[in-house]
Amino acid sequence: MIKGILNGLKTYGQSFGLISKLGLWKYFAIPMVISFVTAVTIGLSAWGFSDNLGHWIARIWPWEWGAQTFDTIAQIFSALLIIAVGLILYKHIIMAFSAPFMSPVSEKIEKYLKGENHTHRETSNTEQLVRGIRINVRNLAFELLLTLPILLLNLIPFLGSIVATVLLFLTQAYYAGFGNMDYTLERHYKYRQSVDFVKKNKGQAIGNGMVFMLFLLIPIVGIILVLPVSVTAATVQTVRLLDEEKMLREGKRDLKGAV
Repeated sequence: MIKGILNGLKTYGQSFGLISKLGLWKYFAIPMVISFVTAVTIGLSAWGFSDNLGHWIARIWPWEWGAQTFDTIAQIFSALLIIAVGLILYKHIIMAFSAPFMSPVSEKIEKYLKGENHTHRETSNTEQLVRGIRINVRNLAFELLLTLPILLLNLIPFLGSIVATVLLFLTQAYYAGFGNMDYTLERHYKYRQSVDFVKKNKGQAIGNGMVFMLFLLIPIVGIILVLPVSVTAATVQTVRLLDEEKMLREGKRDLKGAV
């Protein structure tokens, strides 16, 4: 899996050059707006809700002794919870509603890499949107199920917070990479096949998603550029993986034929 993560990271080196070479920036205008508006809306909501959640959690502690310590822990836990859930919601909202815009961009990159005569499954904008919503609702549910128990590790002093932070980052990276890869996979595989494909290539998904998550740490610019750069990198990477899988299948068929 380490090799896959490194491969996922490496493909980002081609992104900016490929976007400019193929003149793709104009296709990212609406997804950039979706990304910015979603980030601002979730950020403002989280800011207003964080104190209330912390105080509500602190009320669980019924004793006066240790109340201040528990209140501090509750504030930290609520802040981490809001940040984690906010990032999860942001990620899946922009990926789902950007699908009709990102899928054609992914297709243009694939045609450049494979040639204009390359064939694949044709899908409409509506199908791309429905597929994007379905994939991201599925991933949102799984990610939330994983995130909540991971956050509980913060209750373990010192080491718990470090382990929780690493696991949260890797979990969010995996599902970010999953969404980016699916813009290409939707032209080749049905829903279930795509899920299985990403599971087999989880290292590449994590590698792509790691840069996605790090981009969000860059104020303003990060949330604007995160989709164009990460989707371009994921497309290059996914096309290569599809080629490798095709060669593997053909090799197995040739071997069976020889036997």
